[in-house]
Amino acid sequence: MDKQASLSLRQYGASHGSHAHEHFQVLLGLDGVLELEVQGRGRRIGAGDGCVIEPGERHDFESAAGSRCLVLDTSQAVWARCGAAPARPQQALALARYLSLALGEPASLAAHHGPQLLLDAWMQPAAALRPRRTIDWLALSAWAQARWQQPLTVADLAAQAFLSPSQFAARCREETGASAMQWLRAQRLLQARQWRAAGMAVAEVARRSGYRSPSALTAALRRQAQPR
Repeated sequence: MDKQASLSLRQYGASHGSHAHEHFQVLLGLDGVLELEVQGRGRRIGAGDGCVIEPGERHDFESAAGSRCLVLDTSQAVWARCGAAPARPQQALALARYLSLALGEPASLAAHHGPQLLLDAWMQPAAALRPRRTIDWLALSAWAQARWQQPLTVADLAAQAFLSPSQFAARCREETGASAMQWLRAQRLLQARQWRAAGMAVAEVARRSGYRSPSALTAALRRQAQPR
């Protein structure tokens, strides 16, 4: 079970403005119609319709007449390989209706087992066995090390790994335990330390590694060395 998963029943109405999450958000319609806009793409969620919003994707919603959805907030990266809609829509809708009732009961097991049951209903039968594209972290680090003077972004790293930015961000956190930008900063500091250990002057290390000044590099090295 995904220990960071949160399953809830939500009522939607007027729009509150666009926002984004650092986790996956899975919506499954129960009743009414929810109008969604995800990264500029419109979606319509009625009863039995679903949507997977990936980490970092900006989205907005509105329901003129009101709607209810079962919502799963989860960090489980396997959702990146799921389709936009449940593979078994009737099973998913029946499950959502059951969970929406069970969530209101005291000591219910719905919140505990619901996320995995919902994933099982959503996935294609062979999706769990589909191989994922391997990220060569050493090669990616070498690629970044040759470009420290450029303003590298998560999208740049994702393109090198042949993944979408949201997929790369989820895989980075899953496989390295750090966000994509944290990983990038760690690679930059690692090379800066190696250059300093080889006797290179602080000013030259700062220039080569893309820091705005020697003092900025020194401060970054000092922060990394502090116990946490």
